[in-house]
Amino acid sequence: MKRIAVLTSGGDCSGMNAAVRAIVRAGLAANLEIIGIQKGFQGLIDRHYELLSTKSVSNILQRGGTFLQSARCKEMREDAGQRLAAENLAGMGVEGLIVLGGDGSLAGALALAQRGTAVIGIPASIDNDIAFTDMALGVDTALNNIARAVDNIKDTASSHDRAFLVETMGRNCGYLAVVSAIACGAEYSLIPEEPYDLDAICQELRRRYQQGRSNSIIMVAEGAGNAQKIGEQIKDKIGFETRTIVLGHYQRGGSPTVFDRLLAARFGQAAVEKLLAGEKDKMLGLKNSKIQLTPLEEVIAAGIRPIDKLLPRLIDKLMI
Repeated sequence: MKRIAVLTSGGDCSGMNAAVRAIVRAGLAANLEIIGIQKGFQGLIDRHYELLSTKSVSNILQRGGTFLQSARCKEMREDAGQRLAAENLAGMGVEGLIVLGGDGSLAGALALAQRGTAVIGIPASIDNDIAFTDMALGVDTALNNIARAVDNIKDTASSHDRAFLVETMGRNCGYLAVVSAIACGAEYSLIPEEPYDLDAICQELRRRYQQGRSNSIIMVAEGAGNAQKIGEQIKDKIGFETRTIVLGHYQRGGSPTVFDRLLAARFGQAAVEKLLAGEKDKMLGLKNSKIQLTPLEEVIAAGIRPIDKLLPRLIDKLMI
C-alpha cells in the first residue's frame, strides 16, 4: 500500500483535526502518501483533494472542527454517486480510505467498501450513538462544553428563583442530556429513550420551591421535545418563571479535551496500522479502554447505541 486517503463527514466535532494529524504523521512514518479529501463525500464526488504533509497538519491539534471541512452529500445515498466516488478513489490511486464521522458517514464508508475500497471507519459523533464503541470522538469535549454552560446558568438561576431548561443535541440519543445532568447536578433529564410525566415533574418542582430550593435545572435532549414549549407548560403548571437555553452548535466547537486528543491519536494511529496490516471494511472502537475492530456491516445493522439504563436511574437517586 502506497497511497491512502482521509475524509471527515457529517457533523463536525472536536478531535477530528487531532485524528487527521495522527493519520498523516503515522502514514508518513510508514512511507505512505496521504490524500486529504475536502468537504467529505461531496469532495470525493467533486474530486476536491490535496496531498497532505506534516506542514498541512501543523498547529491543528488544539483546534475544534475539521480543517478538511465537512458537508452533507445526497449523491452518496444513490447507487450512481457511490459508483462515482469509488471510481474517483481508484483514479487517484488510493488504496485505502479512512472515514471519520457518525452513522451516516459510516454507512457511506460501507457503501464504498462494498464496491471494493479498503475502508477503516473512525466513530466521530458528539451524540455517542454509534454501536460497538464506548465513546465516539468529540463526545467528551461536547460534555465539557455543556457543563461549563450549565454551571454558569446555575449561578443566575439561583439568583432569581427560576427553573432553566437546557436543550442539548441528541435527536435519537439522549446521552449528552443524561450524562451532563449527572455531572452538573440537574434535577431532571428528558431524553427520547425514556418516557416522562410532566405533571409529576411539576409537582416535584413545586415541592422543591416550597422547601426553599432556589433553582432547578432540567436537561432536555432535542429528540425528547421542544424545550421552549416544555418550559411554557411548566411555567403554566407551577407558576414560577422558566427560561430556556438552546445550546445548539456551541456544543460542537472548542479546543478538544485531553481525552479527545488522546482518543484521536489512538484512532488515527490504529487506522493506518490496520490498513497496512490488511484489515478493511471495519470500524475502530473503544471497548474497555482498548481499541477494537468491528465490521462496518455489523455497526450499521446494530443501529443506535442504547443508553445505559443505570444513568437515568442515577439521576432519580441524586435529585432528592
